[in-house]
Amino acid sequence: MYFLSGWPKRLLCPLGSPAEAPFHVQSDPQRTFFAVLASARLSIWYSRPSVLIVTYKESAKSSSQFGSYKQAEWKPDSTMIAVSTANGYILFFHITSTRGDKYLYEPVYPKGSPQMKGTPHFKEEQCAPALTLEMKKILDLQAPIMSLQSVLDDLLVATSDGLLHLIHWEGMTNGRKAINLCTVPFSVDLQSSRGSFLGFADVHIRDMEYCATLDGFAVVFNDGKVGFITPVSSRFTAEQLHGVWPQDVVDGTCVAVNNKYRLMAFGCASGSVQVYTIDNTTGAMLLSHKLELTAKQYPDIWNKTGAVKLVRWSPDNSVVIVTWECGGLSLWSVFGAQLICTLGGDFAYRSDGTKKDPLKINSMSWGAEGYHLWVISGFGSQNTEIESEPKSIVKQPGILLFQFIKSVLTVNPCMSNQEQVLLQGEDRLYLNCGEASQTQNPRSSSGLSKPSHEKSSFTDGGFESQGLSTLLGHRHWHVVQISSTYLESNWPIRFSAIDKLGQNIAVVGKFGFAHYSLLTKKWKLFGNITQEQNMIVTGGLAWWNDFIVLACYNISDRQEELRVYLRTSNLDNAFAHVTKAQAETLLLSVFRDMVIVFRADCSICLYSIERKADGPNTTAGIQVLQEVSMSRYIPHPFLVVSVTLTSVSTENGITLKMPQQARDAESIMLNLAGQLIMLQRDRSGPQIREKDPNQRKLLPFCPPVVLAQSVENVWTTCRASKQKRHLLEALWLSCGGAGMKVWLPLFPRDHRKPHSFLSQRIMLPFHINIYPLAVLFEDALVLGAVNDTLLYDCLYTRNSAREQLEVLFPFCVVERTSQIYLHHILRQLLVRNLGEQALLLAQSCSALPYFPHVLELMLHEVLEEEATSREPIPDPLLPTVAKFITEFPLFLQTVVHCARKTEYALWNYLFAAVGNPKDLFEECLMAQDLDTAASYLIILQNMEVPAVSRQHATLLFNTALEQGKWDLCRHMIRFLKAIGSGESETPPSTPTAQEPSSSGGFEFFRNRSISLSQSAENVPASKFSLQKTLSMPSGPSGKRWSKDSDCAENMYIDMMLWRHARHLLEEVRLKDLGCFAAQLGFELISWLCKERARAARVDNFVIALKRLHKDFLWPLPIIPASSISSPFKNGKFRTVGEQLLKSQPADPFLNLEIDAGISNVQRSQSWLSNIGPTHHEVDTASSHGPQMQDAFLSPLSNRGDECSIGSATDLTESSSMVDGDWTVVDENFSTLSLTQSELEHISMELASKGPHKSQVQLRYLLHIFMEAGCLDWCIVIGLILRESSIINQILVIIQTTEVDGEMLQNIKTGLHAVDRWASADCPGYKPFLNIIKPQLQKLSEITEEQVQPDAFQPVTVGKTPEQASPRAEESRGSSGHGSIPQGEVGGSSMVSRKEEDTTRAEEEEPFQDGTYDCSVS
Repeated sequence: MYFLSGWPKRLLCPLGSPAEAPFHVQSDPQRTFFAVLASARLSIWYSRPSVLIVTYKESAKSSSQFGSYKQAEWKPDSTMIAVSTANGYILFFHITSTRGDKYLYEPVYPKGSPQMKGTPHFKEEQCAPALTLEMKKILDLQAPIMSLQSVLDDLLVATSDGLLHLIHWEGMTNGRKAINLCTVPFSVDLQSSRGSFLGFADVHIRDMEYCATLDGFAVVFNDGKVGFITPVSSRFTAEQLHGVWPQDVVDGTCVAVNNKYRLMAFGCASGSVQVYTIDNTTGAMLLSHKLELTAKQYPDIWNKTGAVKLVRWSPDNSVVIVTWECGGLSLWSVFGAQLICTLGGDFAYRSDGTKKDPLKINSMSWGAEGYHLWVISGFGSQNTEIESEPKSIVKQPGILLFQFIKSVLTVNPCMSNQEQVLLQGEDRLYLNCGEASQTQNPRSSSGLSKPSHEKSSFTDGGFESQGLSTLLGHRHWHVVQISSTYLESNWPIRFSAIDKLGQNIAVVGKFGFAHYSLLTKKWKLFGNITQEQNMIVTGGLAWWNDFIVLACYNISDRQEELRVYLRTSNLDNAFAHVTKAQAETLLLSVFRDMVIVFRADCSICLYSIERKADGPNTTAGIQVLQEVSMSRYIPHPFLVVSVTLTSVSTENGITLKMPQQARDAESIMLNLAGQLIMLQRDRSGPQIREKDPNQRKLLPFCPPVVLAQSVENVWTTCRASKQKRHLLEALWLSCGGAGMKVWLPLFPRDHRKPHSFLSQRIMLPFHINIYPLAVLFEDALVLGAVNDTLLYDCLYTRNSAREQLEVLFPFCVVERTSQIYLHHILRQLLVRNLGEQALLLAQSCSALPYFPHVLELMLHEVLEEEATSREPIPDPLLPTVAKFITEFPLFLQTVVHCARKTEYALWNYLFAAVGNPKDLFEECLMAQDLDTAASYLIILQNMEVPAVSRQHATLLFNTALEQGKWDLCRHMIRFLKAIGSGESETPPSTPTAQEPSSSGGFEFFRNRSISLSQSAENVPASKFSLQKTLSMPSGPSGKRWSKDSDCAENMYIDMMLWRHARHLLEEVRLKDLGCFAAQLGFELISWLCKERARAARVDNFVIALKRLHKDFLWPLPIIPASSISSPFKNGKFRTVGEQLLKSQPADPFLNLEIDAGISNVQRSQSWLSNIGPTHHEVDTASSHGPQMQDAFLSPLSNRGDECSIGSATDLTESSSMVDGDWTVVDENFSTLSLTQSELEHISMELASKGPHKSQVQLRYLLHIFMEAGCLDWCIVIGLILRESSIINQILVIIQTTEVDGEMLQNIKTGLHAVDRWASADCPGYKPFLNIIKPQLQKLSEITEEQVQPDAFQPVTVGKTPEQASPRAEESRGSSGHGSIPQGEVGGSSMVSRKEEDTTRAEEEEPFQDGTYDCSVS
């Protein structure tokens, strides 16, 4: 409701001796002036600006006669002040304003500024008036005065001799004698025939306050008893007074009265506040609730606060502020929800953890509209310091002004049918609309079909997607500064309202109103200031579509009116629709197309409102529909807190013959001093159909029914939805300290006939941790706000600054908050055996993003309560909740998440209700939900013996391998290791080499990149050591783990990995094999060496080829139409090719590769733009693609930092360089010109390439198989890439080394099979097969003369296995490129590795081209 804002301000009083420090502050009834008392001074302060106007100082002589001043009380019209003194005198002061146009403070404006132009009331609003104080009368009551209270035209004074004096304001004793309290009968209630008298001698009243709506006094006696004294008839004499008292309060200290809710708050010596109300029927005092700090929230202070010193209700009666003898402030809502307390947190502790002294308060008083609290703090403890620190400037006594922001609901309850949170400060508004205009999804029936072009220019989502993200979007407020022009003459702001879409706001100050659009960011004010100053808005205001509906008093006509203004037209009475009203309007609310008004004569009036296009002007027409008198039920009109029309009724539409009647069954909800009363339409009479359907005859209302007590706010919605009927047709109540309640409709399933004995609605209470300010109906959320604090005391370290306000108080901010309430309601329904209703409700909400969280919360709360309960629970709820959750597919996740967040001791209790974790684990595996299964594994590990968890872990590991869930596989390897090495309690720390970030590429390959881009000797030492630590260990699997390398557990894991690899190879799933090896650091090469003759041989070349085409999305080759006039016949191309690479003439063109989706133009531009070595165009996919291509397309820039050849080369360099030196590309190549047919041919070649990523992956696999000596697989990859250089290289290997004859035979038969298949099914392969014919013939010769070798050594065509064969030619080539500094080449691969580690792409998603390219190099 109310929230502290910023730091308090300090108003300094004029300097005087410490004895003259102020100790009492009292505001006048209008809260414009404040009387401040010191021991012999009376000062009058003005509220805005907060300045001292006048001070009256008592002379020393009279001061000794009267004694020091004690209390002050204002006359209702603010023209007099009565001051009581210590020696029993009452001094009456007259306040007169000095004559003429004289002001104490005036604003100074530059000449010609618009403010000068004769604004009515201009001077009074802008300036502090000059006043004089004059003592007119002195009255001696001859006994110390305990309490002063202004009652209508009289002053009621209680003295310490047990008398009550009724004194006229003119200083006369009114001709009546004082009433002796001993003669007033007191009883427990008013029905007792006679009460007992106060039977002790020195009885007197210690504190009292008059309650107008109860017509009596709440009193506290000197012995701590409390009571309520009421005149039985209108005459105020001892015989006519009667008192009631509660019998259990004996330590009362002070009292404050809430007129709107008829509550009396009695402060007690124990530190709690007991709030009483009067029973309407018996007149007895009933305890409504208590305000007390709990040991849970304030463990160190809750019982050490001392007695309650002061209690003060806010001007709008919606909150109460309490302070104690030991200091501290706390703020509570009407019915006891705690909002703020300064005894804990940053208020009580400094940033270094030391405790602060709580602020002691001598006196406090609320300012206008509750935006300020004027506080006079106690200087008791600091008097000693004043002497010891004479130079201290801050010790000067002063008044603290605490600043508050409050919810609109406190003053304008019609806002409760909105879903926005709107807070109003004295000069600004706080909204929770995400961005100014992100329209909140207008879920009204009319709003859903809005055309998309109506979106505002700022919306990002459109109308439907709005809703949640906007209202919950982030924690910041949208702050709107109220127009200063309007505030200048109309402070303070009394009401504000926001429209349904959250795009327009209207505010009401002292006179008139103004409105603001969040889309245009502009205020609209009355053009004619006289019209603005001529209206006083009385009953709040509301938005209806584009119209502002308000009730006001017209000053010049002395007439109550209902007015409707259109937002889009100028703000002028000429465009307003005015309806005269009989009595003053106190409350106003809008429901659909109806306006409901509550008036001061206790009548409710319903109006219909409709849009009228009246020529060029659009106006709204208002017509009276129905009037209902409520005077029989309402004792005082001021007691009505809110009035709303709703479609909620006790019938939920099923039993009615016409369901649409249920939606139109406008019931009236009336909050009468906290009692929620409902008036429904009376349907018992004959239902007469009107002849004219347009003339809707409204049914009369039934007598009222009380729905709930202690209600602070009510929320309903007029939207309807078949899916979420439970939530949309419910009524939401906020009940202060008792939490929230929802009045929920109950629907029979499948529209069956309901049981006659079942109620159709049920009231469910539930507690939430925030103070509710708005309810999102469909989203099952409550929105609120909460105070947060920030300490800045560290900024002030000097000694003199110890008493700075910034040090004493934290800076207060208001945060948005929200809370789910669905689990509370489901639980309440299950407790009441309404499981079917709970299921219907839950199913309607199952699409909400946080629905899994709702189920988890419900399970968790019930589990914690029942499992930790001391006594046995007769009817436990956990089995019911567990059974309920099984109805949802999220059951397995919910249970395991709940278990993981609960302590181990409660697991047995939980799984006794939900089922055996082993069974649940198996269910997860069957449902293919591996992540959840992994969570169950942790539970099994704690609850079962290691053998069981190992068996389940193996199951999960194999399934994860099969599905390619690499992250999970890594965790499972770690888990199995932990079980094996007996470390079942703590999972082992992950070795660095084992788990690089799981980006979906071939990481293993990436980590070896240094040796491929340049030779090891050239690398600076620092870079090399870094790369060594990252690279994968090259030896057999024993080196994979950092400890226990020879442990049996590793062998067990390796067996599973080998089995999986064998399985993948048998099924020709090379892509999966590559990912598997890269992701899990599997030693593929050493394993392939072992399996070369078994699992790693190709059984059927054709099937393998087809499968690779499919897996790598590689298109089957096609024969180009223009192949007859192929450019290869052209001499100049032959020379280019030979000059470049001296290899087969077709080779450069087959190798020419352009990344899919990147146009040549882009590529040439980006090639020239200086992006450095990690540029995404660094092309590793083909051995010399980039250079070749740039030779055709654009000049290659010679700047060294642009791209290193090292990073552009790749593994297969070794193969394509076999028979040619690297030639530095010359700029002359850019002059080559191409004919049309040549271009066509090249484009055909490009079309027959697969994706760039696939090419990189195939070349990686080629390299792996080469190193492992699986030449048959190399041949298959060479075929699919259609590069004769690969076939050449394999031939070289076969010639230079001893190769297994069986493999050669296999290759030979395989290639013949491919040839046959190409001739029959895929002629596109024929040109390539023809190119490599000579090599194939060589192969057959070798096969025939092959002698079986004794042993086989794996081929490592390089220096060491770690360096992965940098060829001599390559090293020479890279160092020969003069313009490239050597350091940069290594740098490029490192940078790229870091980049790739950050992009954790899954293996199915394409890699980020650029990052991948570089890293492969």
